[in-house]
Amino acid sequence: MTDLTIDPISLEIMSNALRSVADETYNALTRSAYSTNIKERKDHSTAVMDANGRLVAQAENSLPIHLSSMAGLMRALLAKYPADEIREGDIFVSNDPHVAGGSHLPDINLAMPVFVDGRRLAFVCNIAHHADVGGMVPGSVAGGMTEIFQEGLRIPAVKLFDRGALVRDLFDILLLNVRVPDERKGDYNAQIAACWLGERRMQELSARHDPETLETAFDEIIRRTEDRLRRAVSEIPDGTYSCEDMMDDDGCENYDVVVRVTVRIRGSRISFDFAGTAPQTAGNINVPFNASHATLCYVLKALVDPEVPNNEGVLNVCEMIAEPGTLVNCIAPAPCAARANTCQRIVDVVIGALKDALPEAVVAASNGANTAAVYSGTRPESGEPYVYLETIGGGFGGRAAKDGTDGVQVHSTNTSNLPIEVMETEYPLRVSRYELVQDSGGAGTNRGGLAIRRDVMPIGHACTFSGQGERFRHAPWGLFGGSPGMTGRFALIRGDGRESRLSGKPMSVEVPPGVTISAQTAGGGGYGEPEQRGAHRCQEDLDSEKFSSNFMKRHYGFQ
Repeated sequence: MTDLTIDPISLEIMSNALRSVADETYNALTRSAYSTNIKERKDHSTAVMDANGRLVAQAENSLPIHLSSMAGLMRALLAKYPADEIREGDIFVSNDPHVAGGSHLPDINLAMPVFVDGRRLAFVCNIAHHADVGGMVPGSVAGGMTEIFQEGLRIPAVKLFDRGALVRDLFDILLLNVRVPDERKGDYNAQIAACWLGERRMQELSARHDPETLETAFDEIIRRTEDRLRRAVSEIPDGTYSCEDMMDDDGCENYDVVVRVTVRIRGSRISFDFAGTAPQTAGNINVPFNASHATLCYVLKALVDPEVPNNEGVLNVCEMIAEPGTLVNCIAPAPCAARANTCQRIVDVVIGALKDALPEAVVAASNGANTAAVYSGTRPESGEPYVYLETIGGGFGGRAAKDGTDGVQVHSTNTSNLPIEVMETEYPLRVSRYELVQDSGGAGTNRGGLAIRRDVMPIGHACTFSGQGERFRHAPWGLFGGSPGMTGRFALIRGDGRESRLSGKPMSVEVPPGVTISAQTAGGGGYGEPEQRGAHRCQEDLDSEKFSSNFMKRHYGFQ
């Protein structure tokens, strides 16, 4: 901390400049990546950290859950490397949840120090979800895996570049352990380019504002964010609030896995206590502490001050209490490929706990999952392997002021749904059905959003399907009299129309040519008593064909 002071206008200018660095590197990564999961679905994030690893600015379109992995990498590398071993031109890489601060193995983290006149000023960081990082199942996220070693290549915090030179042996190891190395190499190169761009932009910024001024700005940005969020917390009525919900299963025949939170508010302090939550489980729905903490930061912001900047100040406000070895604070060798689904349930239980304290801010339960679908096989025209991974949106919960949104990713992720044209152009797959699911949103004064159904068929070859679904067993609940949304499902549909229901977390399903995998997500719950919806809005629902006449009659008495 220096004795410098910065006037509010200058501080805002510098804050915007830092966010622009994060945004520009985010866009550069999007435009130069090889895989559809990054360049089209935008499953990546970028950030600027200070020299001590504190988050200062995160790109606007970054995923909230990625906050945890970037902050975790910084803690891991600063603990491992003395200051004199972090040099100009270095780039660090990691992914491991248990030793390197990651949240699951497919999320590859990169961090590069920024030096000005020989002095370390900051780090520029990025993270991208790679479509495969090896392991026992293509895509590295399937259900049924029971230890982290099965999920893919574990990378501690190590140097990928040493003083500007690629560590070739390490890069060779990273590429040898994945199924589509050319695509992975392209995505790594995009992340590396984003680091170089971020370093250059930060050095340009330091030419306009000397390092001491920027360091003071870092402190002030974080402090003011924390102060602002604590003021928002102080407006919530003091009290103790609790909620409990369940994960469907862990993919290893353990069902109804409990997630419980108690929220305690005293003035400007808020804590989230997960006593009563299930122990970590055999399947890979476990969550490392960093990912759970980042999820709490997201939901608190969303409820009390959505416009507050995303930086270390938010992390400072959210106090998380969870015993190591539990579902939301797992320890090695717990598998955690599907940690995002449990993070969605963390959001739901916090919202459920605070529903009476913040009735105008909360939403009914949403689709409750990053419903993952992975298709892999051999391209019939070239004999080359492919791995296609996507997560599919669903219904957002109804709110106090409006209906839930149809067919979107929700809460701690904001990736997009991949267009049919892109999938069919890049992979030997055909989409035979892609639609909103009629009657899937829960009834209410403000209804829940609709689910998505996506049917995919391999062309000219047999493919392998694996997946991760949630809210297939426990429906997304409604609030204040609203009805639950429809549950999701995976199914195999044969050429004669016969359907076979699959588990919610299938590990490896062989799909012959002419057979279809149908993935349907969950709808959102409704908000408020259905009879308060009004005839005009009921007629709109009927006219849109999003809801059937039977549904409208049963839930609203409208016909």
